[in-house]
Amino acid sequence: MTFSLLTRIYPAFLGVFVAACATSPGPEQNEAARGSVSLPVSSATISVGEPSDPFAAPINIPAGNFSAVPGWGAIDPRAGLEAFRRSCRLLLARSDDNAFVSDRAAWAGRVGEWRTGCGALSGSLDAQAARLLIESRFIPVEVVDPKGQQRFTGYFEPIIDARRRRQGAFTAAIPGPPGDLIVNGDQRLQRLPNGRTRAYPPRSSIRPDPGRVLGYAHPADVFFLQIQGSGRLVFEDGATIRAAYHAHNGHAFVSTANWLLARGEISRGEASMQGIRAWMDRAPPARVAEAINANPRYVFFEAQPVTNPGLGPAGAQGLPLTALGSFAIDPGFHALGLPYVVETTAPGLGGLWRGVLVSQDTGGAIKGPVRGDIFFGTGAVAGDRAGTMNAPGRLWALLPPAVANRLRRPGAPDNPPVSP
Repeated sequence: MTFSLLTRIYPAFLGVFVAACATSPGPEQNEAARGSVSLPVSSATISVGEPSDPFAAPINIPAGNFSAVPGWGAIDPRAGLEAFRRSCRLLLARSDDNAFVSDRAAWAGRVGEWRTGCGALSGSLDAQAARLLIESRFIPVEVVDPKGQQRFTGYFEPIIDARRRRQGAFTAAIPGPPGDLIVNGDQRLQRLPNGRTRAYPPRSSIRPDPGRVLGYAHPADVFFLQIQGSGRLVFEDGATIRAAYHAHNGHAFVSTANWLLARGEISRGEASMQGIRAWMDRAPPARVAEAINANPRYVFFEAQPVTNPGLGPAGAQGLPLTALGSFAIDPGFHALGLPYVVETTAPGLGGLWRGVLVSQDTGGAIKGPVRGDIFFGTGAVAGDRAGTMNAPGRLWALLPPAVANRLRRPGAPDNPPVSP
């Protein structure tokens, strides 16, 4: 993001803990492995190669209407369109010959090819009008992993009860930007008082500077905040700020759920945010500290105002995330700011779910062409819904006709150019 939560992801807490993830070098968002139904793969696809050669040529693209997208006529794309408007503002500030966002995903075309579609995004629309607008400007092209791997998870922004001073159960510091941290590419160094540097220490050795602390909360809340990568702090006087991701200490994420499972502290069925929090509430404080310190990664935050309570924190694109309108992707395969249709299973949303999402975030565990982490919003309800999200699914890039037509495989049947 920037670093999102939102990592990042960047979740379904079984995944967050059992196999770490979220966002640019982002937060550990879910990478769980709960069972779910498999969804069929369409014959009209973009076939994906390695990140260094992101999209191989597709087979012949279909006729350009949305009949190839299951359930398209029932999708409400308005949250996704609102997110896409924000991405378009960034896009349209660039010159026409610039790559859409990144040369890593050159298949997404150039800015000039997106101006017509972005320029149409104005005014308030109902769901049907929003679908018609998309149909008139874009073509759906399915993304397929040749290895058959596909996975969608969810993440959210927690709301945390905090205090300005340590008191009662509010004993854990919410660490602000440290004065001794040096970020040098992938390196995280600590500047010592004598001017020398060393690798930044693990979680168990870090003592936050009291002068740089954003507030204090329950140790479990601070731990989950560091997993999630961002959250809102609500103080006793009602004041609210956002604890936004600043940096981490450079250590690899270690799964707390796996640590607890290996020691018989919890069962597989308890390897969720709720189950782990329940264990932390009943276990001796020293044992809780031991479990928390088993994960050496430590995240620092910076205080930001909550200017629009209806929007989430900034994702990797530097834009506020939209509930069920934004998601995290692997930037080795995808461009940031691109609209997609997603079909997956989301128990918290009633089962089979389809929607329009915009790639506005990234995540450390979001790896692969058909891998996404869906932003569910802010607060406990969003968290409960995100925590149930872990399923295979399908993914369609929504592309302007000029971009979609260029993806046709050389030597494919000589159909007329695709147009909406």
